[in-house]
Amino acid sequence: MSETVIAVPRTRTCPFSPPPGLAEVRDRAPVTRATFPSGDEAWLITGHAEVRAAMRDPRFSVKVPRALHTKDGVVTAKPGRGSLLWQDAPDHTADRKLLAKEFTVRRMQALRPNIQRIVDEHLDEMERLGPPADLVSSFAVPVPSMVISDLFGVPVEQRPEFQEIAEAVMGVNPDPEVAQAAGMRLGGMLFQMVQERRANPGDDLISALIGTDDPEGVIDDMFLITAAGTLLIAAHDTTACMIGLGSALLLNRQDQFSLLRNDPSLVSTAVEEMLRFLTIGQYGGERLATEDVEIGGVLIRAGEQVVVHALAADFDPALVVDPDTFDITRRPSAHLAFGFGPHQCIGQQLARIELQIVFETLVRRFPELRLAVPVEELSFRDEMVFYGVHKLPVTW
Repeated sequence: MSETVIAVPRTRTCPFSPPPGLAEVRDRAPVTRATFPSGDEAWLITGHAEVRAAMRDPRFSVKVPRALHTKDGVVTAKPGRGSLLWQDAPDHTADRKLLAKEFTVRRMQALRPNIQRIVDEHLDEMERLGPPADLVSSFAVPVPSMVISDLFGVPVEQRPEFQEIAEAVMGVNPDPEVAQAAGMRLGGMLFQMVQERRANPGDDLISALIGTDDPEGVIDDMFLITAAGTLLIAAHDTTACMIGLGSALLLNRQDQFSLLRNDPSLVSTAVEEMLRFLTIGQYGGERLATEDVEIGGVLIRAGEQVVVHALAADFDPALVVDPDTFDITRRPSAHLAFGFGPHQCIGQQLARIELQIVFETLVRRFPELRLAVPVEELSFRDEMVFYGVHKLPVTW
């Protein structure tokens, strides 16, 4: 291991590739010391095997004392039971088990017709209005918003507000007052929804959770509000980013767009390659060692922080041959776009189904789709937790 403390590479020169220098850091030392925007020094883990090892190790906690990716390093108050992102075992294990019952592969597959309907309706409207169109505002954002809102039974008139709230809270350095106000708005809306579902259960996820066998009395109002808020915001923002960014990539790689247009059966492998190539958790997850842990031959002491950099890991040549090449015919890899271990994304099957329907339908319905501006003019979400594109002007 090199003893040099490097500044973690964060600035991209190509919008579809990791920051230059990240591969060199990984190749030189997959576990190394680095400095972060907060000014703190911590461990940076970039190798695929090493990131997987850290993600699955229970000796790493998600409850970190300092926020490495923000300029002030302040860790904001995290929600309690029901928020899987910020929990450790045993609470995390118990709560995930309760929620996982509602995210089975079978239940997610049953959502296909509704997802197809939502996708078709938005593409119908885009076609009706004619070119040019912003694929982000007209398609990439509203489709996952509608899908997850249907799953939770969010009233139609409140759905635009959920989109606004997601924008307010998902920045790397959000305005504290704006983020707090957005969180309060979300909490108030969800409290009303929970009371409504208790009085009038429906065919939605909140009603299903209320009706779950809960001998320990965990699923109270606060649990439901926290779980619903976390899943709504995370599922909406991540999938919207992948649709927008994946579309931009396909349209910038017309050879790959043509492959999918000519052979729709490639959509499954295309989605998996997009997930690997465009791992949108662009800065890496933060962890705290609760005991001494050895990762990749390096001893990480109890009390030291680490960043597990999934984007760097998904471009590791140990994972795939020629990782810098985007190839939708590539055999699906063990990418880390959904994480790994106890905190692996609980909604990954829904995301996969949604992305498969989105890209198969988009390419089929608009076979002549192309960028309306040069890729150099696109504005990307460099300042957000999840990477994506702000606007995507297209024509056909």
